[in-house]
Amino acid sequence: MSYLIAVTLLWAFSFSLIGVYLAGQVDAYFAVLLRVLLALLVFLPFMRRLPLALAVKLIALGAVQLGLMYLFYYQSFLLLTVPEVLIFTIFTPVYITLLYDVLQRRFNNRFLMAALLAVVAAAIMRFDGLTQDYWLGFVVVQAANLCFAMGQVGYKILLEQQPVKLAQHQLFGWFYLGAVIVALPAWWVLGGTQYPHNATQWTILLWLGLVASGGGYYCWNKGTTLVSSGMLAVMNNMLIPAGLVVNIVLWNRNENLLSLTTGSALLLLSCMLCKPVRNSVNPGVANGQTN
Repeated sequence: MSYLIAVTLLWAFSFSLIGVYLAGQVDAYFAVLLRVLLALLVFLPFMRRLPLALAVKLIALGAVQLGLMYLFYYQSFLLLTVPEVLIFTIFTPVYITLLYDVLQRRFNNRFLMAALLAVVAAAIMRFDGLTQDYWLGFVVVQAANLCFAMGQVGYKILLEQQPVKLAQHQLFGWFYLGAVIVALPAWWVLGGTQYPHNATQWTILLWLGLVASGGGYYCWNKGTTLVSSGMLAVMNNMLIPAGLVVNIVLWNRNENLLSLTTGSALLLLSCMLCKPVRNSVNPGVANGQTN
C-alpha cells in the first residue's frame, strides 16, 4: 500500500508540471518517447537474461500498459475537452476488478462494489459537463483505460504465477523496452516538430523520465503485487483528489472543496471495503494479494 500511496503523490505533482509547462508546448509523442527511453536507461544496468517466455510477456505488458495507453490517451485530447478526458478516465477501477476476476475465474462482489464507489467518488470531484459530440472520444479514453488496467492486472498475475520470488528491479527493463518498441515508431510516424525550447522544459522531461516514469511505474507495479485486486482498483482513482490538492496548494487553482471532500470520503470508504476479511483462508490468496 505504501508504494501506491507514494507514487500517487509523485504523479499528482508530476501531472501538474505537465499541465503547466509542457501541454500544448512540447510534442506529446516526443515527450512520451523521451520518458520511456530515460526510464529504460534507469533499469538497463539491472537487466538480466530471462527465460524467453517471461521476457516476451514483460515486453508485451510494457507495450500495452505504457506504449498503447499513452497513444490512446494523447489522441483523446484531440477529440475531447480536458474535463471530459478526466471524467472518462475514472472507469479504470471497474476494468481492473473485472479483468482480475475473469482471469482468476472468480467473482468478488465486494471489490466490484468498491470499484464502482471509486468511480462515483471520482465523478463527484471531476464532472464538469460534456460537449455534444463526445462518443468517439469516450471510446478512445476507454481504450487507454483498458490498456492501463490490462498492464497492471497482467503484471500482478504474472508475478503471482512465478514459482520462485523474482527481483523485480531486474525484470523492469524488459517492461520499459516494450514501451519503447511502441513509442519509437509512433513518434516517427505521428510526432510533430514542437521540441523543448528552454532549460525548464528539459529539466521537467528529465524528471518525468527518470523519476515519475522510471521510478514511478516500477514502484506502482511492484505495489500491485502487494495489495488485493480491489485495493489496486480503488487506488487508481486516488490520483484525482491528490492532483486537485496539488493544484490548490502549488498553483492556487480554484477547486470545489465540497465535491473534493465528498469524493475523498467515498474513496476512503472504497478502501475500507477492500480490507481483507478475517477467515481461515490465507488473506493474501483470498483477496488477490501476491504472497
